[in-house]
Amino acid sequence: MTVMIPPAWLPAMFPMSPWSEQVMEALYTIFHRDFVSQPARYAGHQVWFFPEKERGKELIFWHLVEREDPPRSGNRLPDFRRSERLPWARPMLDNCMQPEIKAWDYEEGDGDVHTYVWLEHFDYVIVMKRYRDGRRRLITAYWVDYESKRRALLKKYSKRLP
Repeated sequence: MTVMIPPAWLPAMFPMSPWSEQVMEALYTIFHRDFVSQPARYAGHQVWFFPEKERGKELIFWHLVEREDPPRSGNRLPDFRRSERLPWARPMLDNCMQPEIKAWDYEEGDGDVHTYVWLEHFDYVIVMKRYRDGRRRLITAYWVDYESKRRALLKKYSKRLP
């Protein structure tokens, strides 16, 4: 088994144990710093998100630290693997041209174009919707935890837009 060395620009994962509400607040501080106080950019274009809030925090924050379980149930639970990688999201956007990153646009079945920014060897992906003016709307980011999901991402990568 090959051990991958993280790129120098990638910060450490956030320690999720022991779990507490203070951990969630610390994660929110990272999110606020990286996406609210100084909005992110992708390939020179603005990265934004809808401003609505839920439970006192931007709705998109919950999509970066929780997962729906079971899928499509509306029941969201903390996802430790997703959460511990939150500090990676902004640096991945800032370093999207680095060789460790696979970044591409893909036309989804509904005609929307999504941008994927995938740190493949560390199993973390950011998904954004691309708009005609080049701006991107942050949709989610998550840890790729199943081989079937890796295969699906590789298939989308192979069919990426030019």
